[in-house]
Amino acid sequence: MSLNGSTDVAVLGAGHNGLIAAAYLARAGLQTVLLEARDTVGGCASTVEAVGARVNICNCDHLLVRAMPIADELDLAAFGLQYLDVDPVGISRFWDGHATWTAHHDLETTLDGLRRTYPDEVDGYRRFVTAAMPVAELLVELAQQTPGPGVLGSVLRRRSTAARRLWRWSRRSAHSLLGDFFGHEALILPALATGPVVWGLTGAEPGTGLGSLGYAVRHLVRMGRPAGGSGALTDAVSRSLVAAGGEVRCGTRVASVLADRGAAGRRRVVGVRLAGGEVIESRAVVVACDPAAVTLEGAGVPDRFSRRWGPVGRDGYESKVDAVLSAAPVYAEAVDGLEAGEALKPTTFVLPGLDALRRALADSAAGRVGEHPVFFANIPSVLDPGMRPAGGGEVFSLEVLYTPYELAGGWSGAEEPKRWLSRFGGLMAPGFAESIVDWRAMTPPSYEEQFGMPRGHAASFSGSPLSALLGRPRHLTRYTTPIGGLFCAGAATFPGAGVWGASGRNVASVVTRSF
Repeated sequence: MSLNGSTDVAVLGAGHNGLIAAAYLARAGLQTVLLEARDTVGGCASTVEAVGARVNICNCDHLLVRAMPIADELDLAAFGLQYLDVDPVGISRFWDGHATWTAHHDLETTLDGLRRTYPDEVDGYRRFVTAAMPVAELLVELAQQTPGPGVLGSVLRRRSTAARRLWRWSRRSAHSLLGDFFGHEALILPALATGPVVWGLTGAEPGTGLGSLGYAVRHLVRMGRPAGGSGALTDAVSRSLVAAGGEVRCGTRVASVLADRGAAGRRRVVGVRLAGGEVIESRAVVVACDPAAVTLEGAGVPDRFSRRWGPVGRDGYESKVDAVLSAAPVYAEAVDGLEAGEALKPTTFVLPGLDALRRALADSAAGRVGEHPVFFANIPSVLDPGMRPAGGGEVFSLEVLYTPYELAGGWSGAEEPKRWLSRFGGLMAPGFAESIVDWRAMTPPSYEEQFGMPRGHAASFSGSPLSALLGRPRHLTRYTTPIGGLFCAGAATFPGAGVWGASGRNVASVVTRSF
């Protein structure tokens, strides 16, 4: 295939969804070219060289992608993907002195630990997982289908408890729903942290109820990390794509998607124009990057669609510190049932109380970072020694939520990242600060500059389960648009959120059926 000629499908954006879509399309026999503005594939799921080590752009824990058949269908093990299981799946610590507790993949092991730390919450945890598991299973099943009336009808015909519970819970706030099962905020906070808090909310908002399903999902699906870093997943998908005859072209910025009105009067895609002026004719285009950043050019492009093309803009609210440590740190407070080294393998969530959580979100809106930050901390090289720097030591990762895009006084030269390291160091045995060899901070403006994320925001599907099953809006749920041959994928489309890959897999099915 000549990139100066024509192709069947051009996929824009080599994040994990774009890669997965392109790999499926190539394996379906369609001539496929993947165009990526950056010099490497993977987007926010990638692993890069920084501070003298290989570091993950975002958190390295993969969960929902392991619930999908993607690895088997794309034969990713043959292309180098190996997952390391993470168990325990998370450790919850609290700024205000609540007892630390540990979650495991196995339900009974989790309950055994709770009997020692929060005995009054054991029954509630079991009741919650029992009630939530069928909903989680249904959502995983639905994520593997293109939304629309057919899927909605299938769900309604079941008249199942899971379907009814899904509708009811989706209308509630995560906080109120969790309050039906738990009495102590130490059990409510971690569930919020892996759901609404990651979305930039507190969980008190109506419509966030399904964001509370994290506990059930972690008992349903095994948490894992790709050996070599998160980017080992996207690298394997890229190799699968090329092996199937697809092409990847990095360092290639697309200026516009070209459309025209055909002889029958129907608007249809005819190709893409690159930033250098080159035109690639294409029968279909899949936009797997931020739709709002894509320009539609040509006759017959409806203005009303152009205005609704991208998701509603939001500011980014997540930052990340990557560091190389000369030696593995030790938490000052031991974790019940775990050796010191074992306690470093999972992600540790360090959380403020519910009132402080609400204040932290308000602080972020005012251009500040809360006194008690929301931390997700892990040391991926402890579980995966292959990630250790060549000169020795460990790789440290600290995600910080509720950090504003527009920090008061600006991010350049800001003391906030140093404060985060200092606050985290206060949880560790003496010597943590002295062990830091090198470090860097990624802030919302960094993500905007390096990854093309407008105002540093990582888009995710913002529709309700009902809107998704109804297939509205069409380009974010059914992946199709009023322009023939133009399709959407990526984190802004259903089901969105995190490293999942369902969107890329689903859009490939839709595109293939259109040929």
